[in-house]
Amino acid sequence: MAIVKLRPHLAGLLTGVALGAASFAVQAADTIKVGVLHSLSGTMAISETTLKDTVLMMVDEQNKKGGLLGKKLEAVVVDPASNWPLFAEKARELLAKDKVDVVFGCWTSVSRKSVLPVFEELNGLLFYPVQYEGEESSKNVFYTGAAPNQQAIPAVDYLMNDLEVERWVLAGTDYVYPRTTNKILEAYLKAKGVAADDIMINYTPFGHSDWQSIVSDIKKFGSAGKKTAVVSTINGDANVPFYKELANQQISAEDIPVVAFSVGEEELAGLDTGPLVGHLAAWNYFMSIDTPANEAAIANWHAFIKNDERTFNDPMEATVIGFNLWAKAVEKAKTTEVDKVSDAIIGLEVPNLTGGTAKMLANHHLTKPVFIGEIRDDGQLDVVWQTEGEVPGDAWSDFLDGSKDIEADWVTLKCGNYNTKTKKCSGQNY
Repeated sequence: MAIVKLRPHLAGLLTGVALGAASFAVQAADTIKVGVLHSLSGTMAISETTLKDTVLMMVDEQNKKGGLLGKKLEAVVVDPASNWPLFAEKARELLAKDKVDVVFGCWTSVSRKSVLPVFEELNGLLFYPVQYEGEESSKNVFYTGAAPNQQAIPAVDYLMNDLEVERWVLAGTDYVYPRTTNKILEAYLKAKGVAADDIMINYTPFGHSDWQSIVSDIKKFGSAGKKTAVVSTINGDANVPFYKELANQQISAEDIPVVAFSVGEEELAGLDTGPLVGHLAAWNYFMSIDTPANEAAIANWHAFIKNDERTFNDPMEATVIGFNLWAKAVEKAKTTEVDKVSDAIIGLEVPNLTGGTAKMLANHHLTKPVFIGEIRDDGQLDVVWQTEGEVPGDAWSDFLDGSKDIEADWVTLKCGNYNTKTKKCSGQNY
């Protein structure tokens, strides 16, 4: 193989290129990378795209404040496309290839379950901003959405006590969140004296569109002379034909009210809301709540997105809270190192947007208020019921035999699945 001598000016040029590349690498490493893992296409894009925009807004705001630890933040956005195995691939890409310091992402529990082994293997940090079924506490995940005791249980209590509902339709999309939530609710209802014959459970696939026979069954179930309600864990764009079919079969909120756990302002913005007026949603935030903090947040959102018609919703608030807690923990720990940030964040508090405070608990869940909202014809919701203060998130249900003895505590017990009877940690993380 011949040895080629470079001319002096060419050697100098290549040296300059090499130095420039090295300088660029140092510059790139001098940013704090924020991963964004939300579906921008597929059945869940109707809900998740706006969460991507929320993270970008928070990164922009933090950079305007000077960044963190003297560094600018850099968002790294991927699209797992409502494809659950692809979520795991994209998570690995963010952690192993892009070397992100934190990830904000996932909506469905099946997507979170898909990425969980990746975050635990690579010791990544995930902030999960959506209501979920509980029954989990990982050292690598902070759950900023509602646990069942912060949404599902209060919603059932409201229907039972205030609307005197006696028959229950538990309707959900066929995956882990609706199935586990409905398992909890079924046990809770039976503990309250509801007969098995007064509980109807139904599951449909993601993107389900033909609701005629199911809604007909709901209508028939509700005609037994007892007040009936639908508790809906239907997710994604299947909600559009579901509510349309309720209207087609002339089922009003007065006849059979629906309380939804996955329909908020963003989803309502894409619907003809006329037939939905009077139906309900249970969340920890509504855009219509009148507080200075909420007014400022909505104004910031509209300025960032450059569209005053864009809505703000519960998972967006949970994203804002999670981001602010993470930033506060980074400043406290003086590093983005996952273990140190995870230790620093426990016990930290930030204001929520509804006039209270969100505190990160030792079980990696938040304190949150609970609101029941009634859908208006403009796609907003009026609060008809709320808790007196914040409710601490419970990682494990008190109403399931396999869970009521389990406790999550990453400070004292260093365990997300501690059995209070056997005094043993039943798993490394959850």
